[in-house]
Amino acid sequence: MNWISLLGLEAMVARWRAAVMEGALAAEDRLELAQLEWREHKRRLRNTVLLALAIAGLTVVALVLLSLALVVQFWDTPHRTVATWSVAGVWLALWLGALVALWATVHAAGGAFALTRRELAQDWHDIKEQL
Repeated sequence: MNWISLLGLEAMVARWRAAVMEGALAAEDRLELAQLEWREHKRRLRNTVLLALAIAGLTVVALVLLSLALVVQFWDTPHRTVATWSVAGVWLALWLGALVALWATVHAAGGAFALTRRELAQDWHDIKEQL
């Protein structure tokens, strides 16, 4: 004997079954989206660490060369001064370039999981409307 049929609950059971299946598909989609965004976030973090190491190394080199340029500045030959300051300027330009790249990478990493957050917020909004 089928009690669900006798009580007329077939439509309700079918709706619940459809809702559960739709929820499972939605959860699977959200999980896949989160995995994609996690890979992107890991790539940004790796680039941030590499650029931070480059900044640290270039900072040491730049400071050494700037110190050398300052010492050479007071030597007696003006050609040595121009050459040393030119080398120090090139290192400083490389350092600034790496700093700008690091800044851009850190700024881009701030939006991690934006798509997943937006989808989950929309799902939560839809659930609250149905209640």
